[in-house]
Amino acid sequence: MKPLVALSLSLGVLAGLATWLSLTAGLLVWAVFLAWASFFHCGGDAAALKTSIVNNIFGCVVAWVAALLIVVIPAPSLVPRAAIVVGLTVIVLVLAAHLKALSAIPAGFYGYAATFAFLLMTKDALTVNALTAPNMQNGFIAVALAMVVGNLFGIVSAKLSAALQPAPRLA
Repeated sequence: MKPLVALSLSLGVLAGLATWLSLTAGLLVWAVFLAWASFFHCGGDAAALKTSIVNNIFGCVVAWVAALLIVVIPAPSLVPRAAIVVGLTVIVLVLAAHLKALSAIPAGFYGYAATFAFLLMTKDALTVNALTAPNMQNGFIAVALAMVVGNLFGIVSAKLSAALQPAPRLA
């Protein structure tokens, strides 16, 4: 089987499974897909799995801290407060790339963006109670879990795609 056909079949079948899990278990399918893309962006192999998960979760953590700061810092207006906090936390996210484990900046941004997508699209998610809840109402928990699952789907899809391709012939 040609590599692109093998990849399309593995991705399609697993995307259907990921969607089923999302609809039945409450996983955020869009965050699963973002992390899945992050896995391939980081190289699509075993090393990429570790890199992508670590950086996705780091991005989630930094966004969660930003959100918490936005809701607890008293200020007369939300817009400048949010802009300053997001700007400063993004600086931290990028400067953390000095550490090899946190050097996949795009993967960190995927986690950051996905966390804010959840927080801004979910009713009452930007409250101290929601941000500190030990459940799926907490943007960090919901997004980080979905991103770990997405990365796992990435490695499974890469292995399945490889298995569907013929072994190289030795000359």
